[in-house]
Order: sequence, then C-alpha cells, then structure tokens
Amino acid sequence: MENNQEIVESAELNMMAAISHLETEIAKIRAGKANPIMLKGITVEYYGNMTPLTQVASVNTPNGQTISIQPWEKDMLDVIENSIINSNLGLNPVNNGESLLINIPPLTEERRIELTKLAKSESESAKVSIRNSRKDANNKIKNLEISDDLKSNLEIDTQELTDKYIKKVDEMYSLKEKDILTL
Repeated sequence: MENNQEIVESAELNMMAAISHLETEIAKIRAGKANPIMLKGITVEYYGNMTPLTQVASVNTPNGQTISIQPWEKDMLDVIENSIINSNLGLNPVNNGESLLINIPPLTEERRIELTKLAKSESESAKVSIRNSRKDANNKIKNLEISDDLKSNLEIDTQELTDKYIKKVDEMYSLKEKDILTL
C-alpha cells in the first residue's frame, strides 16, 4: 500500500512545485509599490560567479516608491546597475556613488490591466501544471495491479489534492489582482 500512496505523494510534490513557481512569478509582477522581491531574480557577476543580488548588497525600501540597494563593496555599483538595467524589469536605477536608488513610478490604469492579465496567465499555467500532475498520477494508478476500490480511493485522494492546490492558485491570483488594482 505504501508504494501506491507514493504516487499521490509524488503528485503532491509536483503540485507544490507549481505553487512555488507561481509565487516566484507573481512576486516579479510589480504592483506600483516598491518591494525588494521585485529584484529577487537578479544575479550579478561576483568574482567569476553569478550571485543573487541579495548576497552582494542590502536591498530595502525606505518608502513605498523607492528601492535602495547598498552594495557590500563599492566597486559592485556598476555591475549591479547593469544587471538591473539588463533584467527587462523596466527599472532604471540611479547611481549616486554610494548606493543605487530605484524610483517605482505609479502604474497607469492600462498598465494595471496588463499586469492583471499577466498574473492571470501565470495562474492559469500553474493550474495546467497541477492538472497535469493529477493526470500523470491517475495514469499510474490505472496501471496498478490492485483492486478497483483501492484505485478509486487513490484517484479521490489525487482529486482532493488537485482541488486544494487549484484553490490556492485562485487565492494567490485574487490577492495579486487586488494588489495590482489598488491605488
């Protein structure tokens, strides 16, 4: 029986990975308020290695419209600035010789609608991934040589997990939509 349950557990791990990926992608969508998470995916070359920005600098928000980046080493300013500019986030850091400041302009209504659509698209991709995990698990369950009752129970467990994670995606999207559309 333990081997059979591993199919459901494996499906759940895949569903959790889809949620984790969605969290990362949704965090990148800026809602007009400064947030250090907006820079989460940025890496910089540091002694020959690509290193996350947060490991070479302090990133914080002195107010709701500004992100401040204070590198641990002053010679990293230009490297960090170029990484941010080349990141396609549409952010333009200002280098004052000591730190980098990024002003986050308020979003237009049109841009808010675009960002909402982007968040919806990411949410739908997560749902597809979750449903694919369910489909893979159900295919494995069908091929098991166990009673139909046990197969049915495993499929029910898988469906309950699917419902739980789809609901979580919907909740995450609702929060992000509210965040984007709130001025």
